[in-house]
Amino acid sequence: MANFFSFFRTSAPVAVKVAPEKADRTYKSLRMQTFLAGTFGYALYYVCRLSMGVMKQPLIDAGLLNASQLGIIGACLFWAYAAGKLVNGFLADSSNIKRFMAAGLVVSAIVNFMMGVVGATAVEAGMSNAFIFVLFAIMWGINGWSQSMGAPPAIIGLSRWYPLKIRGTYYGFFSASHNLGEGLSFIFVGSIVAAFGWKWGFFGAAIAGVIGVVLILLFLHDTPESKGLAPIEVLSGEKTQEQYDRDHAEALAHASEAEEAAAAQAAETKRLQAAVIRNPGVWILALASAFMYMSRYAINEWGVIFLQEARGYELGEAAAIIGINPVFGIIGTVVSGWLSDFVFKGDRKYPAFVAGILEAIALALFLFGPGEKWAIVTSMVLFGVAIGVLIAFLGGLMAVDIVPRKATGAALGIVGMASYAAAGLQNVVTGLLLDKNLYFSETLGKQVHDFTAASWFWIGAAVISFMLPVLNWNRKQADI
Repeated sequence: MANFFSFFRTSAPVAVKVAPEKADRTYKSLRMQTFLAGTFGYALYYVCRLSMGVMKQPLIDAGLLNASQLGIIGACLFWAYAAGKLVNGFLADSSNIKRFMAAGLVVSAIVNFMMGVVGATAVEAGMSNAFIFVLFAIMWGINGWSQSMGAPPAIIGLSRWYPLKIRGTYYGFFSASHNLGEGLSFIFVGSIVAAFGWKWGFFGAAIAGVIGVVLILLFLHDTPESKGLAPIEVLSGEKTQEQYDRDHAEALAHASEAEEAAAAQAAETKRLQAAVIRNPGVWILALASAFMYMSRYAINEWGVIFLQEARGYELGEAAAIIGINPVFGIIGTVVSGWLSDFVFKGDRKYPAFVAGILEAIALALFLFGPGEKWAIVTSMVLFGVAIGVLIAFLGGLMAVDIVPRKATGAALGIVGMASYAAAGLQNVVTGLLLDKNLYFSETLGKQVHDFTAASWFWIGAAVISFMLPVLNWNRKQADI
């Protein structure tokens, strides 16, 4: 067991150092590799996370699962992911980020592969509906936990390799990785399912996961010291080598004082975190983000089957249309920070409110609009841009704005836990609503779901998400 944990510990500095004349070029090359591997590796994590969203209709048509069961299975992933985000965030701080991130994607790829095997053999093996449901729920829950091992090491990589003055810029670009991953999920997995059948959807996601693992192992680097370079403080010019060595020596010489200071700092951090938990403004934003995640994942999880049953699209085309929204989400995510900082002078509430209204309008157009392709595509463009802005604001920045810097992690943890717990709840409620509203379609020649109740549920969640922050309209950073 000790060897297992030591395998994932942060790499020790290597004895052989990079020659001084090559150090700067090597450092810039390796940090760019780390950024790209973290960004694209995490995007491929998403392909292994959202594969089920493309295959709901085929699984229902094959008689293997119903909408309620699929909703519960999806919820297992989100709830395990919500808990894993908290635990794995702490573990990743002292980990070898290359091994940690790769391990999570290995497990996720294996789960997708195993679910493909089960799906391919279920009918021939005579597996019961209940057995398939329990098996899928367990495996998808495992996938949720392993998925939570993706973002922390990728973000820690930015901290270990990039100086403060440019870290925010690269973090902004990294934040677009989830949009890229969502787009790849619908387009890549959807194309595979359309070409080779639904059973290959899980296998395709597993292949994407393997590609991501290779990318991470080859190009994600743990620390500069593990590659024969100086610490990031020295490489970035924040400290000279002499200053770093002196500070390090002083820290060792005054270990007891450092321990006392660390204990005092830990106590202060706990006090601030406890105050954040009692801050009603944080909980208002957590609830707003929770309702926004309900509407966000309603489209990601159920949008494809809606277009197939309610609008008559083939699976491949339906998946491609849903894939439009995360692509345009990149625009919303990237523009949101600049918009609030330079146009609204750091005041997020106005662009967040407008984006919330835009999201609700886009949903209404998608669900109750004329049903023509131009209207559906337009709705996905607007929805993507709006969600991109809301993920940045309701999903984090607005909560950070009203708490002290030393307690930002607590605020983000509360918002993140609420968001993914709500995403899971949405899956369960939607599945139940759909199974309670079945009818026979003469056009499709089979029983399909009436999406009316689910549609009002999704739009209602969107409206609540942009109305709740109004309660924080005049709230300032808490003095705690």
